[in-house]
Amino acid sequence: MPAVEQVPFCLVTMWQLLQSLLLLASCLRSAAAFPKGCYPSEEEGLKTFRCSNAQLTEVPRDIPNDTNKLYLDSNRIPFLPRDAFRDLPLLLELDLSHNAIASVESGAFRGLAEHLHSLDLSSNRLVSISKEAFSNLNAKVNLSNNPWLCDCRLQELIRTVDLVAGSSSGIVCGSSAHEEHVGKAFLQVIADTDFCNVYKRTTDIAMLVTMFGWFTMVISYLVYYVRQNQEDARRHLEYLKSLPSKQRRSEESSTISTVV
Repeated sequence: MPAVEQVPFCLVTMWQLLQSLLLLASCLRSAAAFPKGCYPSEEEGLKTFRCSNAQLTEVPRDIPNDTNKLYLDSNRIPFLPRDAFRDLPLLLELDLSHNAIASVESGAFRGLAEHLHSLDLSSNRLVSISKEAFSNLNAKVNLSNNPWLCDCRLQELIRTVDLVAGSSSGIVCGSSAHEEHVGKAFLQVIADTDFCNVYKRTTDIAMLVTMFGWFTMVISYLVYYVRQNQEDARRHLEYLKSLPSKQRRSEESSTISTVV
C-alpha cells in the first residue's frame, strides 16, 4: 500500500492563519460600511440593527436587508423621504422616537406593509401628516409627544392608523384654530368637536358666498345693460321728436321695431 504524502505542518498553520486574516478583514470591512455608532446584533433570534444615540441626521444607508428590528431612536433625523426603508422587506419593528422629524413624505414606509408590526414616531416634531403616508400599513403606531396641529387632517389620520394601546392620551394639541383646545388630548377634543364637519361647513359657506357674489354680478350687469339700452332709446326718441313730422314718424316706427 503506497504511503500517503504528509503535508508539512508549517503549511497547514500558514493556511489557517491566512483564512483567519481574510475573515478578520471581511468583518472589519463590513463594520466600516456602517455609520459610527451603528452595529448589528441578534436579539431573541431576530436580526437587529442599532443606531441609537449615533448623532444621525438622516436614515443610514447600507442597513442589512435581512434586518428584523431597526433602532434609529435618539438621533437628529429631521424628515423621512420617500422609500426610506424600501430595501428592508423583513422589518418587523422600527423605532424612530426622540428625533427631530417634522415631515414624513408620502411613500416613506412603502415596502413595509407586509411584515412591519411596530412603528414608533413618538417624541418628534410632527405637526401634521397626510394619512396617505401610512397607506396600507398595518403596524401599531405610536404618535404621542408631538406638537400636533389639531384639525381635520389629524382627525382623518387618527381614524386611519392603528395606535399603540395607551398612546392616544399622549397625542396632545400643540396648536389649534380654537385656543381652548391647546394642551388638551386630541381624543378628548374630538369628543365634542368634529373638525372635518366644521371644515365641510366652512367650505360650503365659502362656496355659497362665492356663488352669491357671481349671481349678484350677473344681475347687476343685466340691470345695467337694460337701463343703458332704455337710456339710449329715450335719447333717440327725443331726437326724433325734434325732427320734421314725416321723417319723425318713419324713424319712430323703425326705432320701435328695433327696441322690440
